Amino acid sequence: MLQQVPLLHGLSPRELASVDARMTSLAWSEGQDLYAAGDPAEHLFVLASGRAKAVHATPDGDEHVVDLLAPGDLFGGLRLLGANEHSETVRAMTTICALRVDTGDFRKILLEHPEVAVRALEMTADRLAQARSSLSARSLAPVPQRVAAVLLRLARKFGQRTPDGAVLIQLPLSRADIASIAGSTPESVSRAMSRWRTEGIIDSGRRWTEIRRPERLEQIAAGQ
Repeated sequence: MLQQVPLLHGLSPRELASVDARMTSLAWSEGQDLYAAGDPAEHLFVLASGRAKAVHATPDGDEHVVDLLAPGDLFGGLRLLGANEHSETVRAMTTICALRVDTGDFRKILLEHPEVAVRALEMTADRLAQARSSLSARSLAPVPQRVAAVLLRLARKFGQRTPDGAVLIQLPLSRADIASIAGSTPESVSRAMSRWRTEGIIDSGRRWTEIRRPERLEQIAAGQ
């Protein structure tokens, strides 16, 4: 599992074993929070199995999905990396298992493997750049274009190719979840996705979405 983590790419099996020895394996049931916004940022996590989502609470009590996590994803926060507390709540979407490392052990990992320390700085800079780019795109692009881009991103991360060339995304996502990722409203997302279902571009159920014409959705995401 650690071999899938970009932060640790390039480490030998022996070096990965030394990292693994500093981590604790934990499990959560569907709907449980791994941590909540405002909790002290004392751990980093690597998702080993299952699916999870990161959400922000809005002032009116709603939740805004900011990220979806798949096996191999690194998440959480540490004061060592400039985070005093968690800015989001991470919740299990299915039964999950994750590896956890605390500040002291992560510091030792960085000291033992300078290439990991450099990569951690690069990843932090990339996340800031992506956040700025996402904010700009969400403020300018039409709703269908943003929703199409979200579905394609989910397809790349979670999708499974079917024999007929479609891409199946097996995630328990509501229209509200997709809307919050796209920076839109559930009503606007429903209109766009209903139209695409009629046109045979997608199909969907309560815990899955199938992209039947990926090339057409690519065109919509590109504004064509």
